[in-house]
Amino acid sequence: MIRLCSGSETRSQLLKVAGIAFMQESVDFDEDSILATSPKNFVYQATLGKYEANLKAFGYQDYPLLVADTVVTSKNKILRKAKSIDDARNILMTQSGNITSIITCMVYQTPRKKLIDISQTDYIFREFEQDDLDSYLESGEWRGKAGACMVEGFCKSYIKDVHGYESTAMGLNTDILKIWL
Repeated sequence: MIRLCSGSETRSQLLKVAGIAFMQESVDFDEDSILATSPKNFVYQATLGKYEANLKAFGYQDYPLLVADTVVTSKNKILRKAKSIDDARNILMTQSGNITSIITCMVYQTPRKKLIDISQTDYIFREFEQDDLDSYLESGEWRGKAGACMVEGFCKSYIKDVHGYESTAMGLNTDILKIWL
C-alpha cells in the first residue's frame, strides 16, 4: 500500500488500472510561487515542493510516499492550469495543430529507496474543430487539468502521432513506477 499525495482522480484511476494498492491524501502546495522558464524545471520544482509539504505532513515510514505533478508545453510556452474559460480556449488554441509535450515528474519514497522520474510524452495534434472545442470548454472538463488538456478525452480524436507513455500524459508514469514496486 502506498500513499498517493494527490487529489487527482486521473492519478488514482491510473494506480487502480495498474493494480497498485494505495490510499489517497495530500496537503496543498502553492504552484503559483514557482518561477521557472523551462517546463522540466517547473514540473521538477512543483513536484519537489509537493513532496516536501507531504513529507512533512505524513513522512514515509508507515506508507511509501508518492507525489507527482504534470506540466504541458507547446510552442515554447508553459501551459498551466486554466483560470477561466477564455484562458482555457487560449491554451488549447496554442496546442491546436501543433506538437504538445506533456511532462510528468514523480517522487516515490520508501525507507530504503527514493525514485525521482521526469517523463515526457509528445503529441502531434490536428487542428481542433471549433464546435468540438466549444463543447469541451462548456463541459468544464478542462478545469484542474494542466494545459486544459485531456488526451484520454477531448484531445484523443485529434492525435496524429504520439511518442511516449499515455500514463505520463495522464499524470503518472505507472510503467516506471511498477518497475520500482
